[in-house]
Formats: sequence, structure tokens, C-alpha cells
Amino acid sequence: MITVNNLDVQFGKRVLFQDVNMKFTPGNCYGIIGANGAGKSTFLRVISKQLEPTRGSVTLGPGERLSVLSQDHFAFDEYTVMDTVLQGHTTLWEIMSEKNALYEKPDFSDADGIRVSELEEKFAEMEGWNAESDAANLLSGLGIKEDLHYSMMKDLSGKQKVRVLLARALFGQPDNLLLDEPTNDLDLETVSWLENYLSNFEHTVLVVSHDRHFLDAVCTHTVDIDFSKLTLFAGNYSFWYESSQLALKQLQNQNKKAEEKKKELEEFIRRFSANVAKSKQTTSRKKMLEKLNIEEIKPSSRRYPGILFTPNREPGNQILEVKGLTKRIDGQVLFKDLNFNVEKEDKIVFISHDPRAMTALFQIINGEEKPDEGSYQWGQTITTSYLPLDNSKYFNTDFSLIDWLCQFSPDTNEVFLKGFLGRMLFSGEELQKKVSVLSGGEKMRCMIARMMLIDANCIILDTPTNHLDLESIQAFNNTLKTFKGNLLFSSHDHEFIQTVANRIIELTPNGIIDKMMDYDDYISDPAIAELRQKLYAQ
Repeated sequence: MITVNNLDVQFGKRVLFQDVNMKFTPGNCYGIIGANGAGKSTFLRVISKQLEPTRGSVTLGPGERLSVLSQDHFAFDEYTVMDTVLQGHTTLWEIMSEKNALYEKPDFSDADGIRVSELEEKFAEMEGWNAESDAANLLSGLGIKEDLHYSMMKDLSGKQKVRVLLARALFGQPDNLLLDEPTNDLDLETVSWLENYLSNFEHTVLVVSHDRHFLDAVCTHTVDIDFSKLTLFAGNYSFWYESSQLALKQLQNQNKKAEEKKKELEEFIRRFSANVAKSKQTTSRKKMLEKLNIEEIKPSSRRYPGILFTPNREPGNQILEVKGLTKRIDGQVLFKDLNFNVEKEDKIVFISHDPRAMTALFQIINGEEKPDEGSYQWGQTITTSYLPLDNSKYFNTDFSLIDWLCQFSPDTNEVFLKGFLGRMLFSGEELQKKVSVLSGGEKMRCMIARMMLIDANCIILDTPTNHLDLESIQAFNNTLKTFKGNLLFSSHDHEFIQTVANRIIELTPNGIIDKMMDYDDYISDPAIAELRQKLYAQ
């Protein structure tokens, strides 16, 4: 259990939050949400004692252990993968280290023998003999193969290190677990494994994430940082989002009678309570929603970018024909003899165990790369707009935001450009910022603005939610659901795929799987799972 009393955090004159009084209890997972800069990561740092608050205190239950997902990918470079994970349980690691050091002494004394006996007893009480097998199970579940378990951390890739650090945080069933963006650099299968793991976790979890499906799958509560306060809601991210949108709609409709508003809110809570009954954390969350005071539901101060794609013309019957495409990188086959046709109204998500496959395909059909074999042909009525995985080449310039967007706009009037950038949440002095110093999220919003100006009827997106905050992801997702043209995309965002795609093409080195179905059905189909295993194993 984590107890927060009278907590204030302030940097100079800027107040992040104040008067925070909350208890985070075992068996619950709390999703911490808020706009960029609201203080989500700062709140976790205060709880983990990495940062002193301006006022107030944070306490754990007696004898409880706190585990934090490390953000330093180089801190354990001189250790093996296994030792890095075992160090996640500090007390157990100290016992193991002292015990091993004593056994290695050349002049082992009677006193050493007594001490070793004490350590062995503690080691057995903590089930230390199962430690390495437990760590190995975590690593394997997170996609770190057994032949890497005793490799040095410095020899791993960045994405592999992320998974090891996550295993380190989970190791030993900590009483309190703090996770800041745990799904970063995880593929969809590993995210699903983590969702299942945390859904069955019996202790206290606080998590910050931009992955909405992940938050919905694991969270029993949502903590919203807004108006310099922390507000606790029973329910997951979707409940918070829909309730805040409903409250905003009601606020805008001032003429509606109070009784009508109350009935509307009560019906909303009843509907969500019924949906919750189907989730993994069933009974407790349903009871919490039923007890929720409707006065707690307030409009959010969040600002959502105005993303809207309007095709310049309706696509004809021929969209894209791909014949026999093959691509290798450094001798490794990403896909071979790839054949498919894109039909009208297709919104296709491309998935693969190797994300380079999607990037290579998108670069080929956008004329940026050559295939090793095969060809492709766009229809005469098709105009395309492409959001690449790496957008750095677009920002190697000293242009201001306005001058940068002017390059891509048919209307170069400054008033129009300012209005357009305003829809993407840029205003005031920000408009004169050099694009080379923008954050990753700001650059993504610029790239989306550029795409909106093209008015294409076929949009190609390579992992579009990278660097975006929840508000931008939600706005992007909402507009793509109703987009009237074709969509070809890849994504690590489960919710994005599930709500947008109507067709799935999985790229493997030995062929493709092409299905007209939604993503949840695809990943739960045993026949498809068997076929996938065969195609990747060949």
C-alpha cells in the first residue's frame, strides 16, 4: 500500500500539483494520466523517493518493497542479464552476494559458517532456490530467449535492454510496482503477455502509459492530473475519457435541466458497469462504478488537436496492386513473393515479428526504396500521403514552424497557416520556434499537419502513435475511424488497430497471412496462431 499525505510539488512558481491525499491499495492498478508536462513521471519519482516533494510525505506499508522500472539503459552494462533481473529484489540479491562471497573465502572460519547458516535460512524463506527459474520465466515471457539469459547487458540491443529492465522491475512480486511507459519498444505479443501478468498481479501498481488498450486492460482506477490536482476515478482510461467528454458536452449545453443531466450520467455509469463485468478485474471495479458520485465527473482541461483528413477525390476501383515483392536486409528475408490487391474501403494494418518488414514495404510503395524482386502499381485516381517512421530529414532546417509548413501548403497566407497550426495546438511564440528544436511529439503533429494539407485519398502510416500524447493519439484514432479513403498502416497500439483496421496482412519471411477480420479475432484464432508458427519457423 502507498499512502500520500498533503503532497505538494512545485518548481519555482510553477505548481504541478498540491494537497494530494490518496491511498493506493493492494490488488489495484492505477493508471496515471495527464497532458504532457502535467507531472505524471514526476509523481512516480516522488513516490519512489527519487525526488523530494515541496511538502508532504509518501509512506509504504510496514516491511513492504517498492520496485521501479529503470529508465537508465546503461546502468547494468557490466552485469549479466540474469544478475540484472535478480538485483530487482535488493534484499535477496544482497543475501546471495554475501553468501557467495563467504563460500569463496579461502580462510572460511567458524564465524563465517554461522553467518552462512543464517543467510541460507533467510534465502530459503525467500524461496531463493527458485529465483533463477522465476527470473528466466519472466525473461522468456518478455521475449528474451534463453541463450541470452547469461549474456552481458552491454551486448544487448536497446529494445532487448528495455525488456530485461521490465523483468527486473517485476521480479520477486514486489508489494508496490511503479511502471513509467512499460510498453515502449514492446511488440504486440509481449504487451499482451504483460497485460495478462498485471491483470493477475495481487499487489499495488501505478502505471504511466500512452497505450490506451494497455490502460484499459490492466487498470482498475484512473488518476487524472489536471488543474494542478490529482483526481481518482474508479474505472479505466476509456471510462475516464468518455465520462469527461460527456461532462464537457453537458457543460456546453447550459439549457439542459439538472435532472436530465443526472439521468444521462447515471445511465452512462450503468452502461459502463455492465461492460466492466466482462473484464478481468470484474467484481471490485463494477462495485466502485456503481458507488461513483456523479458529481465527481468533471470536464477535462485537455486540448485535443483538430485532425481531419479530407480526400480530394473518391478513389477508383484500382487502388494498389503488388506483385511478387521481395526484400532482404543484410541477407535476411523480410518478405518474399508478396502479392496482394488493395480494394476500395480497405483499411489494412501490416504486422510482423520484424518491424523492419513494414518500414521496408512502405518505403518501396512510396518510391523511397527498390525491391529486390517484384513490382507495384498505384491506380490512376490515387493520391498518397506518407508518414514515415523516421521523419528527421524533414526537420534538418532552421525554418520557423510557419515557414516550414508553408513549403507544403497550397495557401501560403500567414493567417491561414497560423489557423492551421492552431488546430494542431501551436500558437503564440511557438509559431516562431525553429523546427529543428521541436520535441518528438511536436514534430509528429507537424508531420500530421503536412499530411492534412495533401488531401490524399490513400494514407500510409508507419507506427503513427510514436511520440504522441494520449490526446493526440485519441484525436488521430477518431478521425481515421471515419476516413473515407484507403489506409495502409503499422502500429504497436492495440486500440488503434482494433478500432481502425478492417483487414490484416501479416508479413513473414515465408509468406503472408491476409484476413478480412478485426484484430482481436485475429490474435485469438487458434488456426491462425498455428499458421503463424509454421510461417515463422520455416
